[in-house]
Amino acid sequence: MNPTPSVATGPTRRWRRSKREVAMLAVAVALALTGAALVPSGIANAADTVLLSQGKLATASSVENKDYTPAANAVDGNAGTRWSSERSDPQWLQVDLGQSSTINRVELTWEAAYATSYEIQVSDSGTGGWKPIYSTTKGPGGNETLSVSGTGRYVRMYGTVRANGYGYSLWEFKVFGSAGSTNPPTDPPTDPPTDPGSVNPGYPNQPGPFTQASVVKVTGGSGNWQLQVDGKPYTVKGWTWGPSAAEADTYMPGLVAEGANTIRTWGTGKDTKTLLDSAAAHGIRVINGFWLAPGGGPGSGGCIDYTSDAKYKSDQKTDILNWVNTYKANPGVLMWNVGNESILGLQNCYSGQKLEDVRNAYAAFVNDVAVAIHGIDANHPVTSTDAWTGAWPYLKRNAPALDLLAVNSYGDVCNIKKTWVDGGYDKPYIVTEGGAAGEWETPNDANGVPNEPTETQKAAALVNSWKCIIDHTGVGLGATFFHYGTEGDFGGVWFNVIPGGNKRPGYYSIGKAWGASFSNTAPVISSMTVSQNVAAGASMTVSLKATDPDGDAIKYVPFFNSKYIDGAGGLQYQDGPQPTPGTFQLTAPQTLGVWKAYVWAEDGKGNVSVESRSFRVVAPPVAGTNIAKGKSASASSFQTTVDNFTPGQAFDGNAATRWSSDWSDAQYLQVDLGSVQSFTHVQLLWEKAYGKGYTIKTSNDGNVWTPVKTVTDGDGGVDDFDVSGSGRYVRLELTQRGSPWGYSLYEFGIYQ
Repeated sequence: MNPTPSVATGPTRRWRRSKREVAMLAVAVALALTGAALVPSGIANAADTVLLSQGKLATASSVENKDYTPAANAVDGNAGTRWSSERSDPQWLQVDLGQSSTINRVELTWEAAYATSYEIQVSDSGTGGWKPIYSTTKGPGGNETLSVSGTGRYVRMYGTVRANGYGYSLWEFKVFGSAGSTNPPTDPPTDPPTDPGSVNPGYPNQPGPFTQASVVKVTGGSGNWQLQVDGKPYTVKGWTWGPSAAEADTYMPGLVAEGANTIRTWGTGKDTKTLLDSAAAHGIRVINGFWLAPGGGPGSGGCIDYTSDAKYKSDQKTDILNWVNTYKANPGVLMWNVGNESILGLQNCYSGQKLEDVRNAYAAFVNDVAVAIHGIDANHPVTSTDAWTGAWPYLKRNAPALDLLAVNSYGDVCNIKKTWVDGGYDKPYIVTEGGAAGEWETPNDANGVPNEPTETQKAAALVNSWKCIIDHTGVGLGATFFHYGTEGDFGGVWFNVIPGGNKRPGYYSIGKAWGASFSNTAPVISSMTVSQNVAAGASMTVSLKATDPDGDAIKYVPFFNSKYIDGAGGLQYQDGPQPTPGTFQLTAPQTLGVWKAYVWAEDGKGNVSVESRSFRVVAPPVAGTNIAKGKSASASSFQTTVDNFTPGQAFDGNAATRWSSDWSDAQYLQVDLGSVQSFTHVQLLWEKAYGKGYTIKTSNDGNVWTPVKTVTDGDGGVDDFDVSGSGRYVRLELTQRGSPWGYSLYEFGIYQ
């Protein structure tokens, strides 16, 4: 696939869709064509009924994929984009109408992943006080037009029961009615930095709105370079941009208040004008990206042979030059950035001498594009980003037309200077992504998963990275750190500094390094503890200690995440007693494996700190002896496409191995106990692909079977049954899957 992202699209190398998710998506797209419409009687036709939600700020409890299914897609007026949640209940999607409004109609355009049970709710604050104005337990999916009556600034769809094994997904969420009085913003810009010499009213650290295109040049040489804008020195200080272009006016003030002057995108397209215009109006400049396959570094797709694919190169060059022509006179443009992490990403396509040839050809193509850009726009520099400084030799040999180098660097950022010196480079550089060490750089914790830096470490990493870049005087020309994003999912907690629009300590730490001052900042977390090796479904303790430097009251909110089990990115809200502030008694998940627990510490003033720790969910102990362990097993089928998920792995006593069947309903798994034996308990440890309907049977001869337990409403996780059974053979006869996949068991324990 050759993605051509919009300006809101971020890098794909860190969080990727699994093969199973790709298969699910194909099924979902096919099913989407069968959606039916529901139009209740009594729909309001008042003259003052207008569409209130389009283009407004939308948030959600979770997203399936932060790059392709964000909440904003459901209110963008584009029936070809969608929001989708994680695969769990409940989930919600809400829109901020900007002012208290009278609501009389809601239109839902569902993808195949729809809600059978949900409510439409309204709230004045968006954080509580939700009132239902419509509810159903028989939602049909497809296109639903709902007659409602209510008043509020915030409107949300609150889904409680899904129609299938996916999450919830909406192509469009439209709210109609009449707008009322304007409410004050719930998250006003923090106090701006002070600098009496600047000219932007309210934000004196900024040079003011830009009304005409600037001349941007890389000047100097021999380790004494400068980036200059209209003849004045310019140091890049900013972030990679996360919100949609439509949300730019909402989130630009936060950049201004922080003393930032630059944002970076990965793609340039039709919606870029909205972003550029907003940036210029707020005194922010944009590094405009152009995506080239296989962008995104390790694991990314879209293999292109740059030695021979003339059509791809011609098409991409034409597209890039079209957008350069379109936007070169826009006051918001700072420079052009051709490609993202492709030189590293090509290692997933080729090897040996072929890899070297294609990498050199890619760099030569970047040079060809840079020459062409210079030919139509002499006023803005051109660079190219990759994921490692190991890409720079290819650019040095093949791309002399680049005005400066660029690199994405996190935990290794302070080694860039040495690499640059050792490589004998003759161009300055900027860092186009950076921050705390990522998943791919950190050591594993005690549970064998990457040890996420603490909130304090993340904030300090931004400042340390900035110091290392700026200390490379005359060469390091600044940075756009990763990431000014609003998602609060797994990746969002690791990197985003404004999840849900709330500012985290990293926002403030780098803002102070850029010269800003603030009257109110985020809570400070001192410790977090989580129960370890918790039995599935058992009580567990999650505790966070935090203080607020401004004396604000702290609200604590807990979540779980299962990324290291099933690749899920979304966070699942947890509800449980809080005997002391920040300490929760929660119920452990049913699915075995390593989970992460999160606690959000919110100060009610638009600030938040987030901490996470991993914990392991294990099988509940069972009294007695597992007479099936190590015995001979057989099954109707087992998968061999990735690994050999053989039947015996469900009886090996190892909860890290599993049996997995083909993707169809009628399947069985059985064990030969060696002789007729009685048993009193069965324990099934399901992987994500669980059985919803099944029967446990016994037989003395393997031909005549007697049922001992039937289940029609299985929900996965751990199933424990007290039974009375006897036989030499015990069979799990599976009749209905609980997921789109097959059936998969870590362990099938039979106890006496």
